Amino acid sequence: MRGILISFEGSDGCGKSTQVARLAERLRAVGLSVLTTREPGGTPAGEAIRHLLQTAREGAALTPEAELLLFAASRAQLVREVIRPALEQGTWVLVDRFLDSTTVYQGVARRLKTGDVRAINEFAVGGLRPDVTFLLDLDTGVALERLGARGGATADRIENQPRAFFEAVRAGYLQLAAEEPQRFRVIDASQPVDAITETLWKLLEEQFHGLSAGNRI
Repeated sequence: MRGILISFEGSDGCGKSTQVARLAERLRAVGLSVLTTREPGGTPAGEAIRHLLQTAREGAALTPEAELLLFAASRAQLVREVIRPALEQGTWVLVDRFLDSTTVYQGVARRLKTGDVRAINEFAVGGLRPDVTFLLDLDTGVALERLGARGGATADRIENQPRAFFEAVRAGYLQLAAEEPQRFRVIDASQPVDAITETLWKLLEEQFHGLSAGNRI
């Protein structure tokens, strides 16, 4: 039986990584095979691209077009090297960001042409789509406060963008969710961490009619 692909999306500071780890642990506890990964990254090549995009000096002057292609390259490798093989083995794959991040960050916030972004995304994923996408929605001001609390010295190249950039990101995500309500589940990320975890679990139980190794759909 094919595995399930779940993506987590949202602005920086929304708490995606925490919820990915928590959901993975809970799914494993009911007997499911689970793999977690992230974008950009998830493969040796992808992690090198992540470094270039986020923290390397050499990536400081990347153009929006180059940024788009690098994200797509990382994703293309991740899909073929990690995600597809895992799904074919029946593994549930949880990915911290996927193609929607590129649609929003590069397409909306960087103002690249929608058609170009869509075509590059499609080429990178080869038709693969998440079975469900959790959008952790958070007020931009709150998200920026959380990023600031982490310490400015640790902020990466994307996190250092101006407020207007992140406002565009949030609006872009909400627009995507409105266009694809069958895939997206929008979660209020201002809730306590435990409440978000319980909401995610309840939504998955409803969508997949219970969760256990022998009852996946």
